[in-house]
Amino acid sequence: MATQKAQRIGIWIIAIVLTVGTLAGFVAIVLAPKNQAADQTKLTQLQAQYQAAQDAQSKDLSDKYFAELNQYSTLPAAFNKDDVTTLTTQDLKVGDGADITANSTFSAYYIGWNPSGVVFDESISGTTLKAPFSVTPGGVIQGWSDGTVGMKVGGIRELTIPADKAYGATGSGTNIPPNTPLKFVIMIIPTPAAIPIPAELEKYYTTGSL
Repeated sequence: MATQKAQRIGIWIIAIVLTVGTLAGFVAIVLAPKNQAADQTKLTQLQAQYQAAQDAQSKDLSDKYFAELNQYSTLPAAFNKDDVTTLTTQDLKVGDGADITANSTFSAYYIGWNPSGVVFDESISGTTLKAPFSVTPGGVIQGWSDGTVGMKVGGIRELTIPADKAYGATGSGTNIPPNTPLKFVIMIIPTPAAIPIPAELEKYYTTGSL
C-alpha cells in the first residue's frame, strides 16, 4: 500500500511538472513574437539615432566646406588621354595641417572625371556634400596613394593619373573603360571626430541581441 501511494504521489508530481512545463512553453510561444517585435522596434530606434548623429555631422561639414570645393566644380573638362603617361600633380591650395605620407589615413572630398570630361564620381550632391571619404593605406587606387603624398591637411590638389595607376586594363563601370587615365580634385580635411555607437547598438552588433 505504501508503495502504491508513493507511486501515485510520484505520478502526480510528474503530471504537475509536465503541466507547468507545458504552460511555460505556451507562454514563451505567445510572448516570443511580442518580445521580438519590441526588440526590433528598439533596434530601429537605436539605428535611427546613430544615423541622425552621422547625418548631423555630415551636414556641419558640408556647411563648412561646400563652397570651397564647389568652386572647382567647373574644372572638369575633356583631355587627351594619350598625353597622360605619368602621374602629375598640381596644388590648387597648400594646406597648413599635418603632412600626408604613404601610411596616412585621412578624410577627403573629391571630384573625379574621365578624358571625355564626364564626372564619374564626386562628393558634391546638389547644394551639399556627401559624407567625407575615409582614405586608408592600400584602400584606394595607386594614383591617389602616390598623388596625395606631400600634401598637408587643408590642401587641395589636382591629380592626373595614368591608366596603370587608376583602374588599369579592368576599368570600372561605364564611365571608366579599360585603360582609361583619370583626373581628380582632392580636398583633404581634418578627420572628423568618431561618433560613438550607442552601447545597446554596439551590444547588438557584437552579440546579436539587445
